[in-house]
Amino acid sequence: MVFPRNQWYVAAYGEEVGEELLARTICGEPIVFYRTGAGDAVALADRCVHRRFPLSEGHRDGDRLVCGYHGFTYEPDGRCVAVPAQTRIPRTARVPVYPVVEQDSLVWVWIGDGDADPAAIPRAPWLDAEGWVVVRGMEPLEARYELLVDNLMDLSHETYLHGGYIGTPEVAETPITTSVDEEAGVVRVSRRMKDVECPPFYANSTGIKGRIDRWQDIEYQPPCLYLLHSRIAPAGLEPAPDGDDSAAFHAEIVYGITPSTETTTFDFWMVARDFALDDPEVTTYLAESNRTVVMQDVVALNLLEKVIATEPEGYQELSINIDTGGLAARRLLQRMTDES
Repeated sequence: MVFPRNQWYVAAYGEEVGEELLARTICGEPIVFYRTGAGDAVALADRCVHRRFPLSEGHRDGDRLVCGYHGFTYEPDGRCVAVPAQTRIPRTARVPVYPVVEQDSLVWVWIGDGDADPAAIPRAPWLDAEGWVVVRGMEPLEARYELLVDNLMDLSHETYLHGGYIGTPEVAETPITTSVDEEAGVVRVSRRMKDVECPPFYANSTGIKGRIDRWQDIEYQPPCLYLLHSRIAPAGLEPAPDGDDSAAFHAEIVYGITPSTETTTFDFWMVARDFALDDPEVTTYLAESNRTVVMQDVVALNLLEKVIATEPEGYQELSINIDTGGLAARRLLQRMTDES
């Protein structure tokens, strides 16, 4: 098994789950999502108990799902209530139900057994809070989820892969600090850049002219949620000794990193901002620019996956200081996988 089980994963954005049936494979498990007439999100195993036909290829009868092959019909709790040509319902005619929670505009699904405690779901409150505007999307990756984790934990690649958007020379040149909260299972990576070039992504969205102070604070809560607390301010406006950074522009970059199969991943990306809230041009610019950045990552990681497929077993890669956060993330992920 390569996925941590007994964990919550981002399955979809809230608006993706509606009357239509949404099929999505998460951690190798095919699941069909839909929303009941009362508005509750439902997640059932996307396989009929009869001949394994995907329920997502069937249709709804009210809140029930009807298999498109032979008509087996299921309640939202997974119970089969109708089979063809007989009134007796076999005792084992039931499909697994997955716990689902909607939080911060995201639909989370529990993969595994045991206690699916909603309190364990990490938070990203900016996604559904007043005073913030959010742009977002989802790009399927033809690469394993660990490659996306590596990518996001080491932002020095911005200088080379994302030059002209979010990358400047200073990102790769500035040392990082890394810390790991073993008890909470969180990896933090920080980079402070003073009096540096402002990349177009922020110059065009904030209106700042000239050089800036820039902070990058990564908070990765494995396996699924990645937060980048990004702050931008005109050069010289550092936070006060009490930490007050109210003079800065804030962007919360959020990723839901959800394994689909061993070598494919759902890359949920979101950008929340607390500035230019009423400016649709800024919203459009950030949506288009960030998707461009994400797609640059997608192309690179898909290529990496193909390279890995050609390597002999036991190939050793080289790691350096900038990989400290990524290596810590790998260790936590391996521990979670081993424990599940």
